[in-house]
Parts: sequence; structure tokens; C-alpha cells
Amino acid sequence: MNKNTVIGLLVLIVVLGGGYYLINNKGIKDDSTNTPINDGTGTPVTPSTPSAPSVETVKSNSTSNSTASITGLINPNGASTNYWFEYGEGTSLGKKTAEQVLGAGYSSTPAPGFINGLSANTVYSYRLSAKNNFGVVNGAVYTLQTNNTPPAKTSPPTTQTNSAVDIERMTATLKGQVNPNGSATSYWFEYGNDKDFGHVTTYQTTNAGSSFMVVSGNITSLSPLTKYYFRLNGQNQFGTVNGATMTFTTDGPAAVSKPTVSSPTSSAVNSSSAMLGGRINANGADTTYWFEYSTDSLLGNLIGSGTAKKTVTGMNTQTIQTKVDGLNSGTKYFYRLVGKSEYGTVYSDSASFTTKK
Repeated sequence: MNKNTVIGLLVLIVVLGGGYYLINNKGIKDDSTNTPINDGTGTPVTPSTPSAPSVETVKSNSTSNSTASITGLINPNGASTNYWFEYGEGTSLGKKTAEQVLGAGYSSTPAPGFINGLSANTVYSYRLSAKNNFGVVNGAVYTLQTNNTPPAKTSPPTTQTNSAVDIERMTATLKGQVNPNGSATSYWFEYGNDKDFGHVTTYQTTNAGSSFMVVSGNITSLSPLTKYYFRLNGQNQFGTVNGATMTFTTDGPAAVSKPTVSSPTSSAVNSSSAMLGGRINANGADTTYWFEYSTDSLLGNLIGSGTAKKTVTGMNTQTIQTKVDGLNSGTKYFYRLVGKSEYGTVYSDSASFTTKK
């Protein structure tokens, strides 16, 4: 084999070897950085060497008179990373937030922070900082300014009871106004036929606000010609308040009628007194009632004017009792219940009792 042949074979070996290397290692590029490299198919490959984090402070405009919400972006670059914000008045950075754990990875991750206890209308500097086992990195410094907006009021609601409207025989609409004073507020009406109320409307809720809003509550199953007391109440996280007490009177029935009386009874009978009872319905009109009594079975010779006169009203049947005194012992008495309104006078059936000797 001559010299030229040997040289040609060596050149061929080098060319073939280089081609084989290129075919089996195509697309690989080492740029000595921690950025993803390419495997020749377009798919990023995660670096195998962790490094110090990459940090970017983000400029914030979210402030109040005493707080600031700030944020930034951090790439942990493959190592477990903690972060915090440094801040201070003017250009100083003498304070820091508590450290937060971000974890490891190779992607840019939001890093939120919150600062409180700031002074109103004051300029502050701040920056995002992060560290892992490969170093500490500080982001760019930015400034923010707190505002002068006063904090929200923290007080119970204010309530105002207004006059009732749409008053009918058995229904009415209660009205009032509520100021939540900055906090979500529940309200309701109390009502009843005396100052102890005894009934409430459904609880309703308003959104937080700082101005009065008109509220109402519908009530039903009332008694005609009856006086009712009511008030508006309000409650939020800062307390409960009661509005002033007001009154209204329901209308009378559409067709009033004379009263009805029934069921005369006697009890607690002794030698000189007895308790007389019965049932009466005023049927919507003011009604006076009393008991007539006599030793005459036909009640033709009444003793005096009967018992003391009393008054009832409304549409419900009521059980009543009256004591009669000054009776003779061992005597049989006859009695009946009388009811009288502007629509007429009615009498119950008669009954009797005998006093003790």
C-alpha cells in the first residue's frame, strides 16, 4: 500500500467518524447557562444544575391609608427558595416582611406580600428579595405612597322606626330606615298589642353601606280595631340597636255586628259570693258586658244594676269572669251574661247557683 492510499484511508475514517458524532448528537448546545436547552425536537430540557434564584419586583398601586399589597416574580432555578420584601420610609429599606417558602422549580412564580402598620400619605420604598442554597438575590427598588382615606366606620347600625302604612282589618305594613354604618346588617320589626311586643317579622339583610335605606315588613293575622305597638331593630358585628316604639290601630271589620254571648258558668260559690263566667265576642265593635242576677227564675226582678260593667273589643271570642258579692246564704240565684254595643244588646241563656248556708 503506497503512501497516498494510507493518507486517503485516514481522511475517510475522520470524515465518517465526525458524521456519526453529528448524527447522534444533533441539536445539543452547551451555552454554560441554566436556561433550558433543546434536545433536537423542539422540547425544552430542564437544566440539571441549580443556581441562585431570579427575582423581579413588580410595581404596586394597591394601597390604603395604612396598608399595601405588593408582589413580584421569582424563578427558584431548581433549589428550594424563600422570599420576603424589604421596605421603609423614603429611600430606606430598614424593615422586612416575614419570610415565605416558595419551593423549588424552574419557572417564574408570583410572590405576593402584604404590609400593614404604614403611615397615611407617606412614600415608601420596597423590593423583593429571595434566597436559596446558591445565594441571595434582590429585585429592583420601587416606591409606593399610602393615601389619606379614613378607615371604614366600625359601629352598630342606626335604625329609625317610621309610621305604618296600608293598615287593614287584619294586616299592615311596617316601615323604617336602616343605616348599616359600613357593615352588613340584619334588621327586623317587633310588634304586638302591648309594649312587650311578642312577635317579630322575618329577618332580612342589607349590604354594607353608609347611608339610610328604606325597609319594610308585612304583618298579617291581626285583630280588627286593635292597637299595636312596633319598632325596627338592626344588628351587625358591632352591636344591636332598637328603634323608637310607634303604634297603629287596625281598621274595623267590613260588616260589624252585635256581640255574641254564651256559656254562663258559676264557680267558687260560698255563702255570700260567687264567680260568674261566660264567653263573649265583640264582633268588631267596642262592647260592654256585665251579669244580671236575681232570685226570680225569669230574671224579672233584678238585683240592682248587675255586676260592674267591663269592655271588650276585637273579633275573637273571649272567656270572661266577674265576682258578685253581697249574696244571701242558702239562696238560689239566677243569672245571665249581657253584651251591648252600638249594634245591639244580647243576652245569654240563664243559669243558676245556690249559695252555701
